[in-house]
Amino acid sequence: MEWQDQGIILSSRRHGETSAVVNILTRSGGIHSGLVRGGWGRRTRHVIEPGNRVQARWRGRLSEHLGSYSLEVEHSFSARIMAEPIYLAAMTSALSLSEGSMAEREAHPKAFDGLSALLDILDSDAPTAQWQSAYVKWEIGLLGELGYGLDFSKCAATGTTEDLVYVSPKSGRAVSRVAGEPYKNAMLDLPGFVKINGEVASSVDDVVLGLKLTGHFLERHVFNLGGRHLPKARGRFVARISKQKTF
Repeated sequence: MEWQDQGIILSSRRHGETSAVVNILTRSGGIHSGLVRGGWGRRTRHVIEPGNRVQARWRGRLSEHLGSYSLEVEHSFSARIMAEPIYLAAMTSALSLSEGSMAEREAHPKAFDGLSALLDILDSDAPTAQWQSAYVKWEIGLLGELGYGLDFSKCAATGTTEDLVYVSPKSGRAVSRVAGEPYKNAMLDLPGFVKINGEVASSVDDVVLGLKLTGHFLERHVFNLGGRHLPKARGRFVARISKQKTF
């Protein structure tokens, strides 16, 4: 059995002397593992760096077998991103969330496209406010792709589209200032930039609020299943963002 697909390297681990088992998010087939012979060797280690976009060819006798990969790098993000710790933290967080949230071999083409677009932004010269806002919106998109979409279009209590400043921690729907005031201590804050496509955060505090919002629902709906927690890589990224004073 054999197939070929676009992929993004999520993680790799050593197998034997020089081989590696590599987890790849493929566009058509979701997360798929495979053996890369010699992948841990000095000459080919760069191919399996997390974040690389690759053309992957998988071969196996049966579909349920581990099988083996032959990989060709289409674009390597790691070299540039690794020069800036905050970009590396963002990439590692996104890869860890992707790997931990999706079932293996379950197709999520929109998740692939979203992660690919986020990596492109991280690899560009986009202003800090833009790429950090894009990261928060990527997490919102991931929740939607997994079936836990958040609704910021109107107030869950009154139907108004004006002055939406809270989010219900249970329903994930927006709540207006007036309707949410009696329960504000239990509400999540809704930063304005997440409501509008193309809008960017006006402050670091807005980005932190956005990450708190998405983190709540990722933990509640995705990672709490089976007693898991959000990946440590995401916590490190949030901590690094929180230390910023300005963009």
